[in-house]
Amino acid sequence: MALRSIICIPDPRLRLVSERVEVVDDSIRELMDDMLETMYAAPGIGLAAIQIAEPRRVVVIDVAKKDDPPAPMFFVNPELVWASEEKAPYEEGCLSIPDYYEIVERPTRVKVRYLDRMGAPKEIEADGLLATCLQHEIDHTNGVLFVDYLSRLKRERVMKKFQKAARLRESEQA
Repeated sequence: MALRSIICIPDPRLRLVSERVEVVDDSIRELMDDMLETMYAAPGIGLAAIQIAEPRRVVVIDVAKKDDPPAPMFFVNPELVWASEEKAPYEEGCLSIPDYYEIVERPTRVKVRYLDRMGAPKEIEADGLLATCLQHEIDHTNGVLFVDYLSRLKRERVMKKFQKAARLRESEQA
């Protein structure tokens, strides 16, 4: 396993639509292991491969409570096949938008079709935090960020803040 760098906005790669994985092989499992290590180190509860600059439809999630043992979940080519009409607000954050949190309203329950760590087809029904996390990470595979659900004013404000920070970092490195 290897710790990878997480890319942050305004990096344009975060807007890429990730490619489907044709075969779940050792290289994909190695990618998932690296993603898991990176996510735990951040720390976070979900990570899409595009967040480590790998434009593949791969997601890792662990929503276990702090005192519980880790419970990593692996999703290859995850797709939302059903979402409840009922929605609920949840304060979301993102490892690619560090230290920024905002309330986002999403469906409370979802059904997701995916391939597991060994490449077997699966479906999962989720609610609560897992449902929110799945939707957030699947959005990443489609080039969508949680700030896209905010008002235009809030979205522009956070994007400008991160663009300014990126420019400062570039000028310091020059």
